[in-house]
Amino acid sequence: MAEIAGDETPPLPSSSGAEESSLLSSPPSPTAISGDEPPPRTRKPGTKRLVLTASVLLSFLVGLPLLLKSTEIHRSPLPSDAIADLSRRLQSHPPSFPCGLHAVFLRSGPGSPVASLADQLERAISTQHHLLPASSTAGNISVSVTIQSGGGCTSSTAAASPWRCGLLTAADSVRDDEVFDELLHSALGGRDGDGMKVYTIVIAEDDDGKGTRVVIGKHRHAWVVGKVDEAEALSLIGNVFIKYFMNGGIEEGETGIGKGEFMPVGSDGNVVLSFSLLNADPNDWVYDWEFKNIGERILTPVVEALRPVADINIESQVLYHTPKSSYSYSDDKLGGNVLSMGDIPFFVNSNEWHLDTSISATGRSKVLQFVVYIPSARECPLYLQLPDGELSKTNAFISPMWGGVVIWNPPGCSVGSKKAHGTRRQMSSQELMETLEIFIGQLRQLFGLKPNYHAQGMDVATKFLVSEKGFAQWELDLLYRHHACSNLLSCVATLESLSSLVQSLPRMIVMDEIGRQVELSLEAASLAQRNATLGIGDSSAVSATRARALAEDAFFHPSIMSISYASVEHYFAIYMV
Repeated sequence: MAEIAGDETPPLPSSSGAEESSLLSSPPSPTAISGDEPPPRTRKPGTKRLVLTASVLLSFLVGLPLLLKSTEIHRSPLPSDAIADLSRRLQSHPPSFPCGLHAVFLRSGPGSPVASLADQLERAISTQHHLLPASSTAGNISVSVTIQSGGGCTSSTAAASPWRCGLLTAADSVRDDEVFDELLHSALGGRDGDGMKVYTIVIAEDDDGKGTRVVIGKHRHAWVVGKVDEAEALSLIGNVFIKYFMNGGIEEGETGIGKGEFMPVGSDGNVVLSFSLLNADPNDWVYDWEFKNIGERILTPVVEALRPVADINIESQVLYHTPKSSYSYSDDKLGGNVLSMGDIPFFVNSNEWHLDTSISATGRSKVLQFVVYIPSARECPLYLQLPDGELSKTNAFISPMWGGVVIWNPPGCSVGSKKAHGTRRQMSSQELMETLEIFIGQLRQLFGLKPNYHAQGMDVATKFLVSEKGFAQWELDLLYRHHACSNLLSCVATLESLSSLVQSLPRMIVMDEIGRQVELSLEAASLAQRNATLGIGDSSAVSATRARALAEDAFFHPSIMSISYASVEHYFAIYMV
């Protein structure tokens, strides 16, 4: 094998050997190292790339407004300056209503009255205006005096009442109070028109044998009957005008109109009066009522009288199996079961009394419940005991901002009454009317007035005539004035809150409807202020109610809830991806 291998001769080198050697000794080319990568550019970019870059940038700039438009929030401009101006006006000049006071002296003597005496009495009456309470809504008070005697009439220079001289005399004051009230109303023009309200107080110097007495009528007047001197007459005039006509008879420290009490009216100006007849245990007896025919007829004048303050709807229902929540105890001395005032907060049984079934209460309407509670046989008769130990004459109570309850014991109800086993009965017309009179008194209390008046602070006997409307005209004036002031302040507070809310949330949607409602609210508020300066209380109350309702509608508009809390970067991330 070694010999065979040694006999082989090695192959001769090829002729290209020198060339390969020279190639191996030379450096490698860039193409050989990077494979397919193109060679580096040796010239600057041309216009083609610049045009392409500029076109992309221009496209972005053109599309940017469209992008911003698609992401913007619609915000209707609100008249913030007008809102601030209205707030400043109400703070510097709170709403006040000018009115007039006309004093008429009916004298029985034959001589002619002295003209200078009327001016002297006018100045004396004007000095009593400082006695007006701070909460009074009365503005400038114009005082005038008329003196009538057998020889004719004379008036002060500022007479502002359409008194018909000779139509009434001092002798007419001895007639029935209801008759004289209407005669006096006719003598003063017989109408309650628009314009500044004038209140008339008549001093009838006639001795009817009953002593000095004061009668306050159903309209805007009162009269004093009896022999009184000028000093006493001036005191009575100031007392009646300030205490009742301007302040509603509310004593210092009492709650009521102008004393922090709220009107039981919804923010939209609507009120639903819901009357319910509750049969505690229908196994004992079942009572029904003719509320549709009798109740609504009696309440219609009340609804019309309160229309400038609230739009009132009336509903009624009869419920069964409605026991009370509180406990009562038997009192053999009183001959019945007694419910103390401390148990009243637990009387209403919200679990069993399904009272909130109104179909008229929509939106922000207020519902006032008036309940007639008929106790069961085992707790009948049921009496309400006052804190002084006496029994309530009406057997009723109110719950502020909720309504009132009347405990009605059926006829023949006594301790140990036998069950009637579900016999259906009906409240008589007289019983229903008496119950509704109590409810009207409760409604007066809920609106801040007294259910009835007492001659507190008066040195003479005082009588108040009751209007079939449930409210005397001078009481309605008081309600109109306070309601207008309250609604104007509430309107401004709501508009200021809305303006602050919109300014604090830049991503908040403000629809055009909201802006329009704010403008209409400001217009209504300005109209209410103008009517107030003219002394037109009812028109001012209507405009103020509308202003508040529009302000509340704007603040609680459904679109306001569509507030986006996302950041600006979040929007760009959505629209750029």
